[in-house]
Amino acid sequence: MLNFSRWAVFAIILPLAIGVLCAVPSFLPDSVVTRLPGFMQTRVNLGLDLSGGSHLLLEASTQDVAKQRLTNMEEQVRTELRRGDPRIAIGDISSRDGKLSFMVRDPSQVDAAVERIRPLTQGAGLTGQRDFNVEVVNSSTIVITPTEAGINNAVKSAMEVATEVIRKRIDEMGTREPTIQQQGDNRIVVQVPGLQDPKALKDLLGQTAKLEFKLVDFTANPAEVAQGRAPVGSEVLPYPDNPSGVPLIAVKRQVMVSGEDLTDATQGYDQNSQAIVNIRFNGSGGRKFGQVTSQNVNRPFAIILDGKVLSAPNINEPILGGSAQISGNFTVESANQLAIALRSGKLPVALTVVEERTVGPGLGADSIRAGLIASVIAVVAVALFMFVSYGRFGMYANLAVAINVAVILGVMGMLGATLTLPGIAGFVLTIGTAVDANVLIYERIREERRRGRNVVQSIEHGYKEASRTIFEANVTHAIAGGIMLALGSGPVKGFAIVLLIGIATSVFTAVTFTRMIVANWVRRTRPTDITI
Repeated sequence: MLNFSRWAVFAIILPLAIGVLCAVPSFLPDSVVTRLPGFMQTRVNLGLDLSGGSHLLLEASTQDVAKQRLTNMEEQVRTELRRGDPRIAIGDISSRDGKLSFMVRDPSQVDAAVERIRPLTQGAGLTGQRDFNVEVVNSSTIVITPTEAGINNAVKSAMEVATEVIRKRIDEMGTREPTIQQQGDNRIVVQVPGLQDPKALKDLLGQTAKLEFKLVDFTANPAEVAQGRAPVGSEVLPYPDNPSGVPLIAVKRQVMVSGEDLTDATQGYDQNSQAIVNIRFNGSGGRKFGQVTSQNVNRPFAIILDGKVLSAPNINEPILGGSAQISGNFTVESANQLAIALRSGKLPVALTVVEERTVGPGLGADSIRAGLIASVIAVVAVALFMFVSYGRFGMYANLAVAINVAVILGVMGMLGATLTLPGIAGFVLTIGTAVDANVLIYERIREERRRGRNVVQSIEHGYKEASRTIFEANVTHAIAGGIMLALGSGPVKGFAIVLLIGIATSVFTAVTFTRMIVANWVRRTRPTDITI
């Protein structure tokens, strides 16, 4: 066990050297780090509790998900029954009481309609249920009811998509290293270090950015619209900037073009120097938009964002070319935020802020200072103890601890991990326990010497026998850390990440690295006795 080939030495030194090298940028100022090569720009990110910033807890509405699923299903049903052969004529589709219902005009086509609709339903995860139940009522009425398993599966999928959309939006703002993670079934935690004013962030994340173009129902009775009632097949939406002064407008429920057909959105200005948003559709969206505007010249259409009408211009001529403009009472900032929201994609579910905190950088500075003081005291105390107790071998252990600390920082930098206040606690704990393995090894070497073995045999048996105990002890620590990482959140995860990295690096440095140093010393000096 004390024979190390040249390749073995290289295999031990190389990863440690890389780890130490990757730790260096964390101690350098930003101006220096930006001039380093790309692979060297790995730094440990400071968490919200260390650098200050904003903390938001967002909550999704499951009712919003259920309503959107009904709307999507309604569009699919209309399309499927219209394009099939033969075409199946149906009455207006009602979405009352959270279910879809409609009458098939020809009772002989009811079974055919059901056969076409059923393939539109899907399995709800691993529950064995469908996401919608399709039933026939009164011989000619079809009722489509969402199942609870389907809603739960849709909420889960919506939250996954929402998390990624939020990440894209925050990245577009140019914010450095945010923490975005799902909490529970319908909540998302957003932490943005360094952001002291969360208003712009709340405004951006509060936008679902669900963009729709729909035709205005000019046949609706204005008196009924003012009371919130619309003809069948239409809906009443708020129109705050309606030139007529009525804050409501009736629009067709069928979507002409949606935000899903967008490829780009940028802030711009119109001929009156008013802020607008220029949008560009993909090929499919451009064709649909051109076709609908060609068929509805001299009719108004509504530009709808998150259920509110921004404007309802008249279609004076076909709008071809795959581009359009969104106008409204925009400021440059609000138009830019809308463009960011549209570029990053719509949120599949509306999110509301249920908790908000702003952490000042002063608290973080105090925490860092206290953590550094604790770390220095821990390192000095451990180093003195090891030197007094084990002499030369204690200094080898101290060198391993110093390299271990640097490697932990380097690994965290490479992984893009965030250091939080609990992470500093994990750091200090790792320093204190990093020498445990060396204590076990050195005590075993002492025991072997007392049994009469020579120096080389004592060292070999000491490392070999103690390694089993070290491995088993650290496996139990790793299991506990893994559970905290999997089930914990926020500060608990920060502690677990540092603990797990520290376990892996400390075992390597305390066992493999010190064994290589001791083997090199034995080969050079050929001692007849050792003092531990």
